[in-house]
Amino acid sequence: MSDTIIDQAAPAGAPATESRSHGVLLSDAAAAKVASLLEQEGRDDLRLRLAVQPGGCSGLIYQLYFDERLLDGDATAAFDGGVEVVVDKMSVPYLDGATIDFEDTIQKQGFTIDNPNAQGSCACGDSFH
Repeated sequence: MSDTIIDQAAPAGAPATESRSHGVLLSDAAAAKVASLLEQEGRDDLRLRLAVQPGGCSGLIYQLYFDERLLDGDATAAFDGGVEVVVDKMSVPYLDGATIDFEDTIQKQGFTIDNPNAQGSCACGDSFH
C-alpha cells in the first residue's frame, strides 16, 4: 500500500493563511472509494472529515463524513485522486498516525480506521479510549 500525500500551495496573489497538516493517512483503496463517492455526488467542493467525539461504550467515537466547510483550526491533507481529508484541531492529537482504509470483501464492506493511539476499544469496535 503506497500512501501519497500531495502538498498544497496557495495560488499566486492569494492571501497568506496558516495551513496546518495532520498525521492521518488515507490508503489507496480508501482514496479511490472516496473519489468514486464524490464523483457520484457530482460535487467537487466536499472533503472527507474525520473527527473524534465523546460517546460510545469506550468513551470516544469516530465520525467520518463529507463536509463542505473548513473551520478555524482545521488541519488538512490532500491525497491522490483529489481527495482532501480534514481533521478538526481538537481531534488531531487523537488521530495522529491513524490510517483510513476501505474494505470490500464478502465479510465486510466499509471504511475502517486503524488508530495506534487507541488504547482499547469496545466489542463492537465503534468506540475507543
